[in-house]
Amino acid sequence: MYQIKRIIFLLLTGLLISCGGSSKQKDEAKRPPPEPEVMAFGFNLNDFKVVRDTVQRGDTFADIFLENGFSYPQIYDINRKTRKAYNFRKIQPKKAYTFLFEKDSLATPRAFIYQPSMLDYVVVHLRDSIYAHRYKKEIKLRTFEAQGVISSSLSETLDAQRLSPLLAYDLSDIYAWSIDFFRLEKGDRFKIIYTQKYVDDSIYVGLNRIHAAYFEHRKAPYYAIEFESDAKRGITEFFDEKGKNLRRAFLQAPVQFSRISSRYNKRRRISYYGRTKPHYGTDFAAPVGTPIRATASGTVVAAGYTRGNGNYVTLRHKGTYKTQYLHMNKRKVRKGQKVQQGDIIGTVGMTGYTSGPHVCYRFWKNGRQVDPFRQKLPEAKPINPALKAKYMVHMEPLKESLDCIEFYQTNQSSP
Repeated sequence: MYQIKRIIFLLLTGLLISCGGSSKQKDEAKRPPPEPEVMAFGFNLNDFKVVRDTVQRGDTFADIFLENGFSYPQIYDINRKTRKAYNFRKIQPKKAYTFLFEKDSLATPRAFIYQPSMLDYVVVHLRDSIYAHRYKKEIKLRTFEAQGVISSSLSETLDAQRLSPLLAYDLSDIYAWSIDFFRLEKGDRFKIIYTQKYVDDSIYVGLNRIHAAYFEHRKAPYYAIEFESDAKRGITEFFDEKGKNLRRAFLQAPVQFSRISSRYNKRRRISYYGRTKPHYGTDFAAPVGTPIRATASGTVVAAGYTRGNGNYVTLRHKGTYKTQYLHMNKRKVRKGQKVQQGDIIGTVGMTGYTSGPHVCYRFWKNGRQVDPFRQKLPEAKPINPALKAKYMVHMEPLKESLDCIEFYQTNQSSP
């Protein structure tokens, strides 16, 4: 009987111990879960004391460092060793900066980060050797769908849905050879699939571009699917649902993914001159250094500089057409050289009479300067037969996605 009681006692004791767990297990259960990593600028911010602020009006580089415990000799040394990477005399009000300090008794400085823009940041490493590097944040693309029914104008339809006005430029470029966007009619409608750019997962930094579109103009449907037709030259074009190129023998623009900032207009008032002066070109706005492409194969008949045109290149395309590209930063071709459609002939600049970076694209037909977007130009070469099957496979799901987008007359906001 005694043995039975002893066994029962030991069993009960063991159960209690096992249910309660060991003291080590209890200690581990009481510990808070580890902090999730907070990564920014290449650092785990959990490892540091983080001081964030923005540049105030009148602040200097020295003022900011003095307020955070640095001495004048230290500030002089930091500025001297980092000036090649970034000139901190150019810091601007309302721009963000961050200090990282070690979590030790001395609060040893580890790094200083300055953000001159949403995309760019400069890291000054302050531990051991002092040096600085400029970085760009990773841009992530997010895909959206949109639709609209024209009641008055394309821009008003986009604005009513809080969509980027730059989508109008993209659509007009894509359909430049098919639809006259100055003559849209009430009831015309469109669907688009496009991407926008984000940093830090959720901060919007701009439109990327349209990848697929459907436009119904005067009841006629026009599909446009983006496809890389020449990987070697990086040429991306739009084709319809049957694989027919939407453009003609000339590229629709000499710079890729740009926007038209000023069109051919004989009555345009040019602010530079302060008087009415015909504008016989089409201006494509783009950042300085953007590659300028030959819109068609041809021969360089002029490559030089004038006070008004800046650096320019003129091409002759067979005997009928001639094109010219003005305000280049640099010319990449010489007179007499033969070029193929899509070849880089220069880069966008601001040389000559211009108030901003762009390329002025001029077009001649039979010796007369004309608006290229109003000419019936030869059709482009059809898609390479070797790529036709690949394009059809690429096109089908995008066309299906467009077809599934429903039209709504009521206003709808972009996601």
